[in-house]
Amino acid sequence: MQAIGRLLDEAVTSGAVAGVVAVAGNAAGTLFEGAAGFRSAAGGEAMTLDTVGWIASMTKAITSVAALQQVEEGRLTLDEPIAEVLPDLASPRVLEGFSAAGEPILRPARGAVTLRQLLTHTSGFSYPMWNADIGRYMQMTGIPGVASRKLQALALPLVADPGTAWHYGIGIDWAGLAVEAVTGQRLGDVIEERITGPLGMHDTSFRPGPEQRARLAAMHSRRVDGRLGPIPFPIPEEQEFDMGGGGLYGTAPDYLRFCRMVLNGGALDGARILEPATVEALGRNQMDELLVGPLATAQPGVSHDAEFFPGQRKRWSLAFMLNEEAHPMGGRSAGSMAWAGLGNTYYWIDPAHDRCGVLLTQSFPFADPRVLDLLAAFERAVHAG
Repeated sequence: MQAIGRLLDEAVTSGAVAGVVAVAGNAAGTLFEGAAGFRSAAGGEAMTLDTVGWIASMTKAITSVAALQQVEEGRLTLDEPIAEVLPDLASPRVLEGFSAAGEPILRPARGAVTLRQLLTHTSGFSYPMWNADIGRYMQMTGIPGVASRKLQALALPLVADPGTAWHYGIGIDWAGLAVEAVTGQRLGDVIEERITGPLGMHDTSFRPGPEQRARLAAMHSRRVDGRLGPIPFPIPEEQEFDMGGGGLYGTAPDYLRFCRMVLNGGALDGARILEPATVEALGRNQMDELLVGPLATAQPGVSHDAEFFPGQRKRWSLAFMLNEEAHPMGGRSAGSMAWAGLGNTYYWIDPAHDRCGVLLTQSFPFADPRVLDLLAAFERAVHAG
């Protein structure tokens, strides 16, 4: 594990990251914790294990678990129309393109949206950074980005009929609203009461308090010369909804506890979060014959083209991407669970090898090749160790 410490130091020295936290564990406990660099490329405080970062789409798995808890208790169902609890999704429309005059071409969707589709990204919703038509539609209609935390941001059309294709988008934000609808609580309160609180993830929330903000890492962007520079990235003070698809802030050790809960069949240190049968479903394909596709960027400043395990078949469970083949250069086994966050945060959960890991950095664009190289080296070292 000493090799991982050297990897982190080298990543800072080379300019791959300004600061990084890496943690790894298994069902029984933590195997490695390390940090290197600074919270800001401008200098100042060192990156430490308790550094708080925006975990972005790593939020999705936590929101998915919150929804599955409601499924277990009979308040939500996976395959009935979600419009039964979210009337705003009763009549979804599909964006087919734009007319010669530049007007959006919309038609009624064929089929109803279900919770299973929201959780597997097969509902038809998409993000503008990977779908130029959605970006154009938002610009024409004045719909803000989801990061605004305004409910209007969710008033988007689909880009495919429900259940017909994998498109990565705002579906989990709608799933979070479904949790709110059946519990009568804000999503953040449900997550704190039912997931992060019992798991001891005390630094993870949609609205970091003063103590967490004091440990917040700066967000960075990769400049033309290849160097990272800090950029303004304020936390919205007014949040009309808790962004279940990407609004959480937290620490790497916190998220490792969530991953270890999955390795332990839904419980950790006496706190049961999910039933074993539900956790078993988290490791199985839930999208039939559909495949997870590559994310071709429509906003290069936000994301590179992104694809994990290029050329291999990937599926989606009720919370995670699943790789159907083992890592070709050592690392996670087939059937492992994983995903990432837009600010270059990453995690994986490998039940076959009893390993999980989390890598926390804070920079754009997503899928930075230098950070992905660090992730791969970190993962190989964890599995070798």
